[in-house]
Amino acid sequence: MVLVSITRLRIRSLRFMPRFVIHAVGSVRQTRQADGFVAGSLLRDRKRTFWTMTVWRDQAAMRAFMSSGAHLRAMPKLLDWCDEASVAHWTQSETTPPDWATADARMRAEGRPSKVRHPSPNHNQLAYDPPRSGAGAPIRSVSPG
Repeated sequence: MVLVSITRLRIRSLRFMPRFVIHAVGSVRQTRQADGFVAGSLLRDRKRTFWTMTVWRDQAAMRAFMSSGAHLRAMPKLLDWCDEASVAHWTQSETTPPDWATADARMRAEGRPSKVRHPSPNHNQLAYDPPRSGAGAPIRSVSPG
């Protein structure tokens, strides 16, 4: 069984986009090199919204990634940059990431809002438009195994 992690972030203002992009690039680079990272995808959605989907060997590998490096440095900034943020995790037998419709359904059914300092009226209810259909940009591991 592998762990699937889905995040959805909506950046509340264009003024935060340059810094968000810089931190996102660093986090993706860290993901690609992380021990236990299996596969992933990024989806740039409408209205400054970004989805990440990552598949991990296990929860310990995902937590080690979350609590270090570029990702750890970016997380506190999202409190101010985002007006909507949510996360969902589940285990599955397939190592292939699910499609975005499945990720959206799981987010709505099992996800939870993350803390933000300036929440939109829809933040706590996860009341957002469905993500754009189609494939996101793949995140490919540079580590063996």
